[in-house]
Amino acid sequence: FYHMDLYGSKERFDIFTEEPHGQGDRSLEDTREESAPSSKKLQSTQEASYDLGKEVEELAKMYGLDEDREKELEILGGHLGMVESKWLPAHTGKAGSQASLYNVSKSSSPVKDQGQSTKYQGFPSEASQDEDQNKGGADDEAQSHAWSREGLSSCGISDERSSQAVSEEEEAANVFCSTCKIPIRAFDKLFGEHKDHEVAQLPSAVESEKEEIHKNMCKLEEQIAQMESFASHLEEIFITVEENFGRQEQNFEVHYNDAVQVLAQKYEEQVEALGEEKRKKLEALYGQLVSCGEHLDTCKELTDTTQELYLENDKADFMKLDFFFFSPSYDCRLEEFLKKEVDLELSMLPEFEERVIDFSEVEQLMNSINTIPAPCAPVINPQAPNAATGTSLRVCWGLFSDDTVECYQLCYKPVSNERCSEEQAEHMLKVKETYCTITNLLPNTQYEFWVSALNASGISPPSERAVYVTAPSPPTIKTKKIRSCENAALVCWESRDINPVDSYTVELSKLTDEENRDIITESIIGIPNCEALIHLQPTQHYRISVRALNLGGSSERSEPVLIHTTGTYFCLNEDTAHPLLAILDDGFTIACDELENPECDLPVYDNSFTRCIGILGSLIPFPGKHYWEVEAEEDTEYRIGVAFENTPRHGYLGANNSSWCMRHIITPSRHKYEFLHSGMTPDIRITIPPRRIGILLDYENCKLSFFNADIAQHLYTFKSHFQHFVHPCFALETPGILRIHNGIAVP
Repeated sequence: FYHMDLYGSKERFDIFTEEPHGQGDRSLEDTREESAPSSKKLQSTQEASYDLGKEVEELAKMYGLDEDREKELEILGGHLGMVESKWLPAHTGKAGSQASLYNVSKSSSPVKDQGQSTKYQGFPSEASQDEDQNKGGADDEAQSHAWSREGLSSCGISDERSSQAVSEEEEAANVFCSTCKIPIRAFDKLFGEHKDHEVAQLPSAVESEKEEIHKNMCKLEEQIAQMESFASHLEEIFITVEENFGRQEQNFEVHYNDAVQVLAQKYEEQVEALGEEKRKKLEALYGQLVSCGEHLDTCKELTDTTQELYLENDKADFMKLDFFFFSPSYDCRLEEFLKKEVDLELSMLPEFEERVIDFSEVEQLMNSINTIPAPCAPVINPQAPNAATGTSLRVCWGLFSDDTVECYQLCYKPVSNERCSEEQAEHMLKVKETYCTITNLLPNTQYEFWVSALNASGISPPSERAVYVTAPSPPTIKTKKIRSCENAALVCWESRDINPVDSYTVELSKLTDEENRDIITESIIGIPNCEALIHLQPTQHYRISVRALNLGGSSERSEPVLIHTTGTYFCLNEDTAHPLLAILDDGFTIACDELENPECDLPVYDNSFTRCIGILGSLIPFPGKHYWEVEAEEDTEYRIGVAFENTPRHGYLGANNSSWCMRHIITPSRHKYEFLHSGMTPDIRITIPPRRIGILLDYENCKLSFFNADIAQHLYTFKSHFQHFVHPCFALETPGILRIHNGIAVP
């Protein structure tokens, strides 16, 4: 009886309040007080066109609660009200009797106004009620017990509708609202407030959320790894700062010691030069002083002599003395002395010349002392995919600091392996950028790189060493081991490198017959071995090439081969050929010129036939039908058919259970044909000797058939279950030639 808009709205939950319920007939807790009077006025809604007050009154009369109301509820305007009362069942289990109490306090009184709005306010029931409160009757009490056992908390509705509403209320959420991001019930999507929202199945939503959580976890793990790497780098920076401080301190000490030493040397040189100048001055002055003394002595001597002559009184003695003193020698001496000029100028001045001290060297030393530290160790990047060729590598690194760098010093050497244990030579390059392309390297070879940064203060510690690898060499396709049929091909190749590669990629191009010969290219990647089974389309022409891949990148394309998917194509396995059997240049014609003792002493391979002059073709590893033809002269004796890989090399084809063959021998009376398996043959007579024999191998139907291809005549069919793939086999019993034709369609 509830209106659908109300039933799917939030107000419904205020009417039907869920309570925890037990299992079986266990007692429920006593009624607890949870309701609070509502103080809000609700606006009238046009959707609710019924009188909710009458329904509440009917429910009160049904359960006899109309007589127990204690308080009046205020009635306000509005057709839609909210009943904010919660009924809690109280169930007490005793031996022989059970009681359940539902307390609902309700009151409604109409107020006459234009809006006819009503408001219902629920009050909690008191613990002590009148006896009339339990006046519901036996049916109501039994129904109350049933509701109590089911853990329902609704009151005032009919039994059937109440059970249905409660079961729907307690129904588990089974869809997910993508708009609100919460799980909801399917009913809420149809009739509730999620009617116009996008929903999804809960399991798919859970998987989607789990996937999103997994992605977030991966992102968090990636960030954790980045932060751990950054923290490790910070630790390296801390260590580098300490090392740079030590180097810078030592640099300062060395430079200042050099400057002090230069200054001391300059001082010693200046003092020594000044002392030399002093010595020269003193020596010159001393010489001048000595000369002056000698001159003074001579002058005094001449003065005394002259004065003595002048003071003589006796004329006779004066004349005698005059004659003595004024002799020619004395006159010359006096005249010479008087003529001699006396140098009264100082030979040396007391002042010393001004000396300019050259501090240019000291200034140069002082200028060389700078605060630019030696750079930190660079961080070399791991090798990027496809950043190498077969002979070159591109190496990148970074410097996670503000250090001044003039250039980088890149060193590398090949990584030593087990085959080459001797120490490899190191190579060094100086570059300006934070990347470098190294050339002239060996293909598919690992190289070890490390880099250091340089500036005026010195060189940084080397970075951690990183291993780079060059791309492989192009593989070589083994054309003689290619096998194909109408819908597949088995391509084999070999690597030209010593070191193993990661994988191979087969690139195939289907050649069309249009004028422009368009090429449709496809690639098969991730091939671990040196062979690939490729599915193709019948009657087409393909050009196939192979690339080798490793961490450094892919090699160049190999030399392409052409494959035609017309019929079955195989080659002859030369390793199985008898020494007397020759394979001609076309690769599909075998001949035997002369028959000596088949068990001759000629050199043979380990896998060669030693008794039967035969050879095996390549294994045919494709299910389905395969056809080829053998052309023989009429007088040639031969054996042709198929055989397992392990067929005995010292026996004859068809003489064991691992080979099936058609044998042609010439008797004096006729051409005899045998179809041998385990040495047994059926009795078959062929009247027309076939010169071109068609062989049809049918794996699925377990048949091996022989035909006279010239006249389209069926000769014989082996019916045998081939447990393994087989090889075509051919043998000559007389000198002759067998021509093998394959790659032809089944007629």
